[in-house]
Amino acid sequence: MLRRLFALLAIALFASAEAAPRAVLLVPDAVFDGEARHPGWRVLVTGDRITAVGPAVTAPAGAETVPLPGTTLLPGLIDAHVHLFLHPYDEASWNDQVLKEALPLRTARAVAAARATLFAGFTTVRDLGTEGAGDADRSLKQAIDQGIVPGPRLLIANRALVASGAYGPKGYAFPVPQGAEEADGPALVAAARRQMGEGADWVKLYADYRWGPGEPSHPTFSVAEMRAVVEAAHDAGRHVAAHAGTAEGMRRAAEAGVDTIEHGDEGTAQVFALMKARGVAYCPTLAATDATSRYAGSNGAAPEPARITAKRASYAAAITSGVTLCVGGDTGVFAHGDNARELDLMSAWGLSPARVLSIATGGNARVLGIADRVGTVKPGLLADLVAVEGDPARDLSALRRVRLVMKGGAVVRP
Repeated sequence: MLRRLFALLAIALFASAEAAPRAVLLVPDAVFDGEARHPGWRVLVTGDRITAVGPAVTAPAGAETVPLPGTTLLPGLIDAHVHLFLHPYDEASWNDQVLKEALPLRTARAVAAARATLFAGFTTVRDLGTEGAGDADRSLKQAIDQGIVPGPRLLIANRALVASGAYGPKGYAFPVPQGAEEADGPALVAAARRQMGEGADWVKLYADYRWGPGEPSHPTFSVAEMRAVVEAAHDAGRHVAAHAGTAEGMRRAAEAGVDTIEHGDEGTAQVFALMKARGVAYCPTLAATDATSRYAGSNGAAPEPARITAKRASYAAAITSGVTLCVGGDTGVFAHGDNARELDLMSAWGLSPARVLSIATGGNARVLGIADRVGTVKPGLLADLVAVEGDPARDLSALRRVRLVMKGGAVVRP
């Protein structure tokens, strides 16, 4: 009898040991915690969580110690505006991607894009629309969450919502598939609810767009239409992003109470002041404007295109206003894995590297409503961590020298 009890106890102890979460002590030169860089700090990870941070942290018995000399450890970076189902427009135009590339091909590209994004140190992204690929983002998110393919944590928007006749592809003598879902009036709320039911974390509205080829953007939805969507989304615990390039589109979106406004090419001091007063964050997508300008022939030198000059002015007005900024480059317009391009431009056009880095980590996490899970290096949060060679708080080029990527306590890029 005693022999059997000892055997059962041994089995229980073995099972307990097997179930004990793995502990790893990361020892970089410094830790950027989402706000500031701390030389000499260490980070202890137990299972999928950060359990201790600071200069005096030591490895418990049985823990693995990972020395990372010459590096800064920082929270996993967050890109707040990507399109994993798009690839650079100098490879194929947006129209051709929507109309000529089959969904299986686009999905295969998205899997590769997700991997490149994660390996570049971006452990969370907000995908703001599949651009004609339906709700394939939901399946990609599931595949990543189930460990079938590598990729960042996804916040998805499914199909963006556009006013009837306002989006594209356009200019064809016969009906063609659209890159977003058309809806108006009460049907707009129904479409938003349907998408949330299909897994959308965010609802994306197009507050303005080009009604005809070659013409400038004009407002599409009324304030009342957008406000009804915002109320429905917020009731469901979701958020709303608005594509808006014009000052009027931005004003309407802010009045409607959206959570973020994307692009803001014609943003003014007045509209940014309104956004700040209403608590609406601004995602400037500088890298997309830069990329498309280069595709059109700009080499980045003077004289710069008028749209770049205008973008610089709107971004400067945003900085001066004090509106909450987020980092999101509209990645997909340019190459996935090159997500840091947006951080480079945000710094080159007016912010310090440390400020940009803070926005791309803790700042983005707060805007996206996930600061209780990721975005900073502190005990209790998920162990999404990136080690880069050098000091990115002084030189953002360090983000191109990724030494280690950890997601949920697992090393995904050694």
